Amino acid sequence: MADPNAKSEGEGEEPLGDRDAMFLSALRWMILARTFEEKVAAIYRAGKIVGGVYVGRGQEAFSAALAVHLIPGKDVYAPLIRDMAGRAAFGEPPLAAARTYLGSEKGPMRGRDGNIHRGDPRGGVPAMISHLGAMLSVASGMLFARRLKGTLGDAIGAACIGDGATSTGAMHEALNFASVEHLPLVVAIANNQFAYSTPNTRQFACPELADRAKAYGIPSQTIDATDLRACLDAFGAAVGRARSGGGPQMVVGNLLRLSGHGEHDDAHYVPDSARRGPFGGDCVAKAKQHALDHHLLDAGGLAAIESDAARESDAAIAKADAENGPDPYRHDWRALATARLHAGDGPDA
Repeated sequence: MADPNAKSEGEGEEPLGDRDAMFLSALRWMILARTFEEKVAAIYRAGKIVGGVYVGRGQEAFSAALAVHLIPGKDVYAPLIRDMAGRAAFGEPPLAAARTYLGSEKGPMRGRDGNIHRGDPRGGVPAMISHLGAMLSVASGMLFARRLKGTLGDAIGAACIGDGATSTGAMHEALNFASVEHLPLVVAIANNQFAYSTPNTRQFACPELADRAKAYGIPSQTIDATDLRACLDAFGAAVGRARSGGGPQMVVGNLLRLSGHGEHDDAHYVPDSARRGPFGGDCVAKAKQHALDHHLLDAGGLAAIESDAARESDAAIAKADAENGPDPYRHDWRALATARLHAGDGPDA
């Protein structure tokens, strides 16, 4: 893809500052995620994907802003079903996602699991569990295991959940454990206002979700997650505190899911007042406009990023679509970790 940090002709020679460069980096991943998922949704409607498709439309800023502060190969990242932007920023290529959606035997899960459960545990990305609050336990356990082995260093973990997952027992047990053990864990809660169709008013009684952090002695912050700049600033501070020994951190991002729970859902339960409300804006459109208004890039530079995202997405889907699924008569059905001990990394990339 085009370098989002490069100034376009006519913008002058002044280099971008670190903050602006990170903004454009996150915007790039947001555009790639939105473009890829729109194409995935289209082929789902065409009947080419088995299982559900859950896109991150409206959550890309919150997702990408966290992941651009993490260090691939060092940190632990436990993304959620709507975290395509964060996955991409942490290093997952669209081809890996496309292969999983289309059931390719060359995908990260080798075509043997649901399309949203992909991961790379050796790369610090645990395969997602559908019981979403449980991912906090998994991320905390990975960090604690590293501490016991003496390999944690200054690595941190980040776990993403939604407002609905905060009602699960696993979430509370994990927060308590992380707090007591003073683990370097950043908890990102995307409050998209509905746990499937259940509104916040039926989910929690405290004024803000972030209030729950007080019970565990965890610092928390609530932000407008449709604002990429606000997301970057909040996660930059939270990651910095966690990495420097500050223990668990919580960031709650208020936003609205701009689609149904999945592509099978028309979101009829979302009132128009919510769509017109303060969190009903499109974070991708807002970030693009901010970049243009503040001369971080020009229209040509933005068009180049969008074109590259479309080309990369199309190529990934076309390649995955041409590949075979696992053959039950020759496929190695051992657990991936076990198989890799004996046969290397398996199917090529």
